[in-house]
Amino acid sequence: MRVPYSASYRPSISTARAQLVTFINLRVLNPDHAHWRRGIEAATVYHRLHGDLRVPFTYRVPASSDQVEGEEGPASLAAPRGQWTADARRAYACARMAPERVAQLEKLGMVWSHYDVAWEEGLAAARGWAEQNGHLLAPLDATYQGYRVGIWLKNARAASRRAQDNEQRRAQALPVQSAAGALPPERREQLDDIDPSWCPTWPVDWQRCFHLTRHHLQAGGTLPTQPGVVVRQGEDLGRWVRTQQLGFDKLTGAQQWLCEQVLGITPATEEEKPKPRRSQADKWALNYAAARQFYEREGHLRVARKHVETILVAGSTDGRRDGEGLEEHHVRLGAWVNNQRSRAATLSLDRVKQLAALGMRWNRR
Repeated sequence: MRVPYSASYRPSISTARAQLVTFINLRVLNPDHAHWRRGIEAATVYHRLHGDLRVPFTYRVPASSDQVEGEEGPASLAAPRGQWTADARRAYACARMAPERVAQLEKLGMVWSHYDVAWEEGLAAARGWAEQNGHLLAPLDATYQGYRVGIWLKNARAASRRAQDNEQRRAQALPVQSAAGALPPERREQLDDIDPSWCPTWPVDWQRCFHLTRHHLQAGGTLPTQPGVVVRQGEDLGRWVRTQQLGFDKLTGAQQWLCEQVLGITPATEEEKPKPRRSQADKWALNYAAARQFYEREGHLRVARKHVETILVAGSTDGRRDGEGLEEHHVRLGAWVNNQRSRAATLSLDRVKQLAALGMRWNRR
């Protein structure tokens, strides 16, 4: 059956022949040409909008976009184009893509490997986070535009250390179990270019506080030594500095050098160090000494509940010193004696004997 032409449209014989040739070329001789053309146009739109070709799998070119003008119009590009990009990667991996098509995609910045795509996404997030914060020592919960850059960097550090371990084993002529999961040198260089200290040998938290303290000093600030005075990016720099001073001997040689030469942090003197806390045994001995002093003065151990005994002790770890080097303590002796009486069943035999020697009455009558 013949379909009559409308009065407004009567194609010439040459036009009809051209349309027939196009139809045969697209649908019979080269049926994937139109699919490719629409895909490359959509890829061009994406590249123009985003500057790369890391297309999410479910991405669709907006139907209302006027970025591309084609024979079939922008609406024809609204089908999922992330899937088209994934299909192109698979075709490339199987060597089923014509060289001219490879060149078209590479001109748009095509990343052929899914592994490479994930790396490029993480690298872009890491670069953005570093631009905002001034370093690449992100905490584990750090994100950048929704991307979990802190976890990505943690995994990158683990991969970098695995690569370094493999290099050391090769240098020592030792067998390397597997190179899987090791960070390639070129990728480490990419992160080194952002921040050379991104993967320290010591904890990242330490390096982050060091960097923030150095930046604080370079900005004209003074070295903070008290907690709560200077807080940067959620880090209490005064508390960190104080910790380095008190634990200086526990730092590595490189860390000690950085603290002293770069930040001016010196180890705390013995006078500056807090006195060690007394053990439970030391506390019991101090209270017993007060009880013995009371017994020697009063001749009994019937101590009033609220009585406080003042005692001078040599070599003590706390208290107020007098002129002869002794330290004065105020012991709540009444409460302590009452507690020993109520805990008689749990006291050791030696302590029971010591208290009995002072005339301890184990009942309240």
